[in-house]
Formats: sequence, structure tokens, C-alpha cells
Amino acid sequence: MGATTTAPPPPAPPVPAPPRRAGRGRAGRFGRLDARVSPYLYIAPFFLLFLVTGLFPLGYTGWVAMHDWDQIMGKGEFVGMANYVDVLTGRGFWRALANTVSIFLLSSVPQILAALAIAALLDRNLRAKTVWRMGVLLPYVVAPVAVALIFSNLFADRFGLVNALLQTVGLDPVRWHSDRLASHVAIATMVNFRWTGYNALILLAAMQAVPRDLYEQAAIDGANAWRQFWSVTVPMLRPTIIFVIITSTIGGLQIFDEPKMYDQFGRGGADQQWQTLTIYLYELGWTRADFGMASAVAVLLFLLIVVFGIVNFLLTRRIAHDEGRRT
Repeated sequence: MGATTTAPPPPAPPVPAPPRRAGRGRAGRFGRLDARVSPYLYIAPFFLLFLVTGLFPLGYTGWVAMHDWDQIMGKGEFVGMANYVDVLTGRGFWRALANTVSIFLLSSVPQILAALAIAALLDRNLRAKTVWRMGVLLPYVVAPVAVALIFSNLFADRFGLVNALLQTVGLDPVRWHSDRLASHVAIATMVNFRWTGYNALILLAAMQAVPRDLYEQAAIDGANAWRQFWSVTVPMLRPTIIFVIITSTIGGLQIFDEPKMYDQFGRGGADQQWQTLTIYLYELGWTRADFGMASAVAVLLFLLIVVFGIVNFLLTRRIAHDEGRRT
């Protein structure tokens, strides 16, 4: 018998390629572009608003500060740094700066200490703690003008309630509006009344983020409540405390409402004994109609705030670096 040969199977028909969708490459490029551009579009409204309401006024103020600007006639001649020289060589700027720093120290230091103590109390297991937490924020809700009017009467020289209480314990009345240091204490008391509760809630939020295991370990090691506060709570709150200090500093440099409303004239006292930088700026711009010098004071105030912001950045980075090395 002869050999039987088997014919090879016929080749399989080619599988047709899926139809190419029109515009697929274009859609892919659009998707990649959307992924790259969309985040910038989302944050663009903020920066545009900041450009209009922040950077442009700041740049325009710096431009006005180098001109002899008149309120009625408008743009004047270019004077360069003459306005800055007049401000820095004048007595009014340094007196206002000293008043501002004095009021800031008398307000911020007790304010932060009191806020830290209040936050520690609110962090404990109190009954109706929500009511207490809302209560410490009530002074912040009150209008600054109302607070200033009330406290200016409380600290009145002749008929004030504070002097009446001092006389009941045998002390002489204090001239709260005439004496420079006494007026600073009165204005700082207004600031503390409004902002202590607000800062206390910020510190309280940071306290509640502290792990409770640390307190349990400290209690096992024999640490009492006071030792736990200084050895556990305060070190964990250092970044928040720095934030509160810097925001209080910036607010203290910009203080205006309380000293402005402390008397009926709003000029910082008869001898400018409590005139702050912002009141001095206001007087230059609207009373003396010297927009050039007022703008120079505004720029100098901005530079002071920038300095404190840089200090805040350096301190925060140093703390983060030290904590990273410990871990």
C-alpha cells in the first residue's frame, strides 16, 4: 500500500482589527492636558482675587509712597525715598511704633498664657463642656466698637467702674486716659477680652489631637497632672503655640479699632500717648491729606509684618527639624 499523505489544514482567516474610533488620539491628548491644567484652573480664582485685592494695592501703595501725592490734585511729582526719610526722621512714627509694641506686649503675652490655661481646663471632662466652649467665644462675636465703648467707660478717669473698685480697697484712682502706660493697659485689656477665647479654641483643637496614650504612659511613670501638662501637652503644642504667637503679633501690629474708639476724638490721645501705627497712618492720609507719607508708613508696616512672618517660618522649620531628629 502506498503512503497516505494528509493535506495541511487551511490557514485560519485573519481576525479583523477593531475599528479605530475617530478622534481617539485627540481625546487622549485632551485627557492628558486636562489632568495637567485642571489643578491650576481650580486654584486660579484665588490667585486672581489675591492679585486684584492684595498685590495690586500693595504695589500701588509703594508707587504712591514715592510721590508727593495730594488728596485734591491727585498725582504729584516724583520724590523718591523722601517720604520714607520724612517718616523715619520724624518723632510721630517712632512714638506710634513704641505705643504699638507696648500694647502688643501687654496684650499678647497675658492673652496667650490665659488662652493656654483656658484650653487646658476645657480639655478636661467638664459637664456641659460644649456650652463652656461656646461661652469663651462670645466676646469674639461682640462688635469691636461696642467693646471699645464699654471699656472706655469702665476705664474712665473720673466716673469709671474700675476706679470705683480701686477706691473701695483703698487705692488711688488711675488716670486711664491721661497716663501713657495706664492707657496701654486699658487698651490691652480690651484686646485680651476679645481674642483670648478665640485663641483658646485653637489651642484646644490642638490639645485634642494629642494621643491619649502619652498621658497614660506619663501617669504610669508617676507624673501628676501639672507634670503631664508641661512634659506632654506643651511640647506637642509648640507648632500651634508658635502659630498663635505670630497671628497675635500680626494682629497687634495692625491694631486700630480699640485705640481708635478709646476716646471720642479717635486720635490716640491728647498727646498721642496711645496712638498706634495704624492710627498714625490714618491721620496722615485723611487728616493731613498726605497720601505719600501715609503710603510710606503702610509699606514700613508691611515690612514689619514680613519680618515676623519670616521669623515664624524659621521657627516652624527649626521645630519640625528637631522633632524629625528625635523620631
